[in-house]
Amino acid sequence: MSRYFLELSYRGTLFNGWQSQTDGGTVQQEVERALSALLRADTPVVGAGRTDSGVHASFYVLHFDTDNDAKVTGPDFVYHLNCVLCHDVSALRVYRVSDKAHARFDAISRQYKYYICTAKNPFMRGITTYYRGPIDIDMMNRAAALLLQTDDFTSFAKLGSDNKTNLCRVTEARWRRSGDIVLFTITADRFLRNMVRSIVGTLLDVGRGKLTPDDFARIIERHDRCAAGTSAPAEGLYLSDIRYDNSQVMP
Repeated sequence: MSRYFLELSYRGTLFNGWQSQTDGGTVQQEVERALSALLRADTPVVGAGRTDSGVHASFYVLHFDTDNDAKVTGPDFVYHLNCVLCHDVSALRVYRVSDKAHARFDAISRQYKYYICTAKNPFMRGITTYYRGPIDIDMMNRAAALLLQTDDFTSFAKLGSDNKTNLCRVTEARWRRSGDIVLFTITADRFLRNMVRSIVGTLLDVGRGKLTPDDFARIIERHDRCAAGTSAPAEGLYLSDIRYDNSQVMP
């Protein structure tokens, strides 16, 4: 059996998240269905991580094992896979990796982007979050910079999660505006469940003057999810990048 990494993108609006569930309707189950049909064998996959219901991925990585190397390495594999996948999932690239390579555990960093549309636009519905009213980007960036100065993100972790640790190392957290779009980008070595959405929701409280950057600092220091703001809606969130040590890629 050979192991392959498969890169994807997907629109999460109609899915119940990435992870397989008994009631179906997840991205993982759709990908496994398509791969199994194309390779004519049951083909389970392991993803780089979970995304919640309604969350998108402009870039996602999974691994799968198969003994049908001729099919996977053929020039038309990605084309044929896209013919089998539903319209909301797109295969981007497939490549051979070492037999011990792991899409989740070998990732060295992940990046999320959160898109806010400040003008009512029916064509942005479901792929951005509509926010009406003024928001102070400079104040939100002052608060976001504090995320690079801590490693304990308990205040932004989903209550009841079975995390072994709430420690993460954030290396990038910034807001920028382009016309009607306000974009938040955050990069870290790992993320906790619901972490980005709770950070965005709390930073929006800073942007509309409900909190100050000093208040945001105190929320971080309290290590209490109840101290932070409401989680931002899922529709504006995208997993946008995953980085690996390329030593696992086979020539």
